[in-house]
Amino acid sequence: MEDFFINTLGTSEGIFSFIILPFLIFLARIADVSINTIRIIYVLGGRKMTATILGFFESFIWLMAIRQIFEHLDNWICYVAYPAGFATGILVGMMIEERIAYGKVIVRIITRKEVYHLLAFLSARNFRYTQVKAEGPDGHENLVFTVLEREHLDELLFKLKEILPSAFYTVERVNRAAESGTIVQETTRWSIASWLKSIKRD
Repeated sequence: MEDFFINTLGTSEGIFSFIILPFLIFLARIADVSINTIRIIYVLGGRKMTATILGFFESFIWLMAIRQIFEHLDNWICYVAYPAGFATGILVGMMIEERIAYGKVIVRIITRKEVYHLLAFLSARNFRYTQVKAEGPDGHENLVFTVLEREHLDELLFKLKEILPSAFYTVERVNRAAESGTIVQETTRWSIASWLKSIKRD
């Protein structure tokens, strides 16, 4: 790579060593850490082929980055670019994960007000729900459970604030969902196996 920039493109050694190379290492770390985040999502979701392909590119990019580090051990800027890219990659990976919104979540809604309009909305959007009559410290309360795809969560919360602005709600990932005896989604809880697969060599 050094020969390409210096001999082919005519870049000076100083510019390559102190600007181009650290920048490329920085970008490589952002790419492989972001891919790692996405890969974990698909591993937990049971997408074996997708996770395998992502794992290949993740390892390949990491290998290219660490190779450049060892070839330029005397370049201190690379030592800054490498962890900076790793940290930035975590942020970028989290942003991508939010965009993908893969998996299911369970939303628990608690309110003392009537929930007719909320249930009508859930029914219209074909969201499965369960309503429970409950008692709290202040008397009668309505408890509504619903499980939905993460991509629809913002829509539900927006409607909830419009219909029941004072309602209390919680949101969490679904570990396992099943319907008619068929598993819809496997566990999304971190296991030791999935944790070991996600270990990064830093």
